[in-house]
Amino acid sequence: MKRILVADCKQEISSFNPLPSGYENFHIRRGAELYEQRGTNQELGGAFAVFEARPDIEIVPAIGARSGSAGILSAEGWKRLSDEILATIFAKLDGVDGIYFSMHGAMAAEGELDPEGYLLMKLRERVGPDMPIVISLDLHGILTDRMLRQVNGFTIYWTYPHIDFADTGRRAAELLLNIMDNNLRPVAARVVMPALVRGDELITKSGCYGDLLRDCRRLEEEGKALAAGIMIGNPFTDVPELCSQVLVITDGDPATAEREAVRLAEEFWPQRFRMQGKLISLDRAIAQARTMPGPLIFTDAADATSSGASGDSNVIIAALSSAGYDKKVLAPIVDAKAAAAAHAAGVGATIEVTLGGTVDPGRFTPMRVKAKVKLLSDGEAVLETMKAPLSAGPTAVLTFGNFTVVVMSRSVSLFDRAMYYANGLDPLDFDLIVVKSPHTEYHMFEEWCEHNFNIDAPGSTSANLKSLGHTICARPMYPMEPDVTFSPQPVIYNLKG
Repeated sequence: MKRILVADCKQEISSFNPLPSGYENFHIRRGAELYEQRGTNQELGGAFAVFEARPDIEIVPAIGARSGSAGILSAEGWKRLSDEILATIFAKLDGVDGIYFSMHGAMAAEGELDPEGYLLMKLRERVGPDMPIVISLDLHGILTDRMLRQVNGFTIYWTYPHIDFADTGRRAAELLLNIMDNNLRPVAARVVMPALVRGDELITKSGCYGDLLRDCRRLEEEGKALAAGIMIGNPFTDVPELCSQVLVITDGDPATAEREAVRLAEEFWPQRFRMQGKLISLDRAIAQARTMPGPLIFTDAADATSSGASGDSNVIIAALSSAGYDKKVLAPIVDAKAAAAAHAAGVGATIEVTLGGTVDPGRFTPMRVKAKVKLLSDGEAVLETMKAPLSAGPTAVLTFGNFTVVVMSRSVSLFDRAMYYANGLDPLDFDLIVVKSPHTEYHMFEEWCEHNFNIDAPGSTSANLKSLGHTICARPMYPMEPDVTFSPQPVIYNLKG
C-alpha cells in the first residue's frame, strides 16, 4: 500500500480591503471530515475519486482550511493557522509516500506575503528531498519561486468562471501517482510577464485567454507536457511576485518546456490590451437603463467579495435611488449592524438604518433608509457549482421603495445566485439585479438578461487597476505603466524527486 497525505488551504485576499481577516474566517476540517468533499466539484473531490479507484492507495486526510475571500490575513491569524496546519500534517507523516496539497495561490498575511510558499517550505524541510509533493492552484493565484522550489508538480485551473475544480484535483492526483509509479523527472519552465489583466476576454469559453488555455490543455492531452497553465494572478493581491506567468512541466525535457512556455508567453503578451476591463460610468449606465425593459445586470466587480472586497458598497443603489430609477432592484450588501437591527425588530417590522460604508467608509458613505423587514435567515447557503457551504451570518431581506436588498453580516463569495435563492429571492423576478462578481457562469444571468453593464465604481477590487495604488508588486507593470516592454526570460526548475 502507498499512503498519500491530503491537505487543503485556501484564501484569496485583496490588499486594498481595509479590514484584515483572521483565523475565524477559516472553516477548518480535520481528518475524515475532508471526505465531505467526496463526490463534489471541488479539488479534493476529484482527487479522492482517483485515489480511491486504486486498491493499492491509502488516503491520509490531514487538514482543510478554507476561507472566503477577504482582506489580508492578520499576523496573529496567520501564526495560529500556519502552526495548526503544519502541526496536523506533521503528526500524520509517518509512513506517507506522497502528498497532495490543494491551494489557491493568492493568500497574503501581515508579515508573510507568500503563505503558500512558507507552508511548502516547512513541509519540504520536514519530509526531505525525496517525498513527492504535488499541488493544485487557482489560475488567479501566484506560483512563486519559493513554491516552485519545494514541489514535484502542479496543476492549474483551465476555466473561468471556474467550473473545473474537481477536474484540477483529478489531474493533480494523476500527476502525483504518475510521478510515484514511473519515477518521472519533472522539469518546469516558468516565464513571468509584467502584466495584470481583467475583463471579458478572460472568460475562457469566449475570450482570447481561453484560446491560450485550450492550447495548454492540448499539450497535456497530447502528452507533450505533464502539466501546463497560464496564471494571471489576482490583481488585488499586492505582493512581490504578482504577475501573469506561463508554466509548463515535462518529463526530463527542459527544451520542450522552455519552447512551449516562451511560445505561449509571446502569444499572450500582445493580447494584454484586450484583457482589460471595459467599464461604463454609473451615470451613463443608469441613463441607458431607464430606456430598456430589462431585466438588466449591473455588475459591481469593484466590490466583488469573491476577489477579496469588503462587500459594503452602496454606490449603485444610492445612485439608482438619487436618479429616481423606479423599476424593481435587487442587490446584496454586507452590513452587520443593519442585519442585527432587522433580527432584533423581527419580520414585518419597519426599521430606520444605514446601509453600507461599515467596513470601507473611506470609499462608501452610509445610506440612511427606512425599510421593511421581509425575511430573516441564518445566512447559510451552498454554492451552485462547487456545492461548498457559505456562511454569511445573520442575514435579512430589507425592502424600501422599489429596492430589495439582501443584508449579510459577513462577506461570502457572490459569484452565483446562492445567497439570493437561500433568502427566497429569484433574480428573474426583478428588473435590475446587482451582481458583485466580475463574471458568473453564463446561464446564471447573461443567458436571460437584456444587457450586463460593467460599472466603473469605487472598490477594493476595481477593474480600473490604475486606481488601486499598488506599492509592493514589481514595476514596471502593465497597465499601471502602459509602455512596459517584455522579452521572455524562461527560468528552468528541476523539480524535486
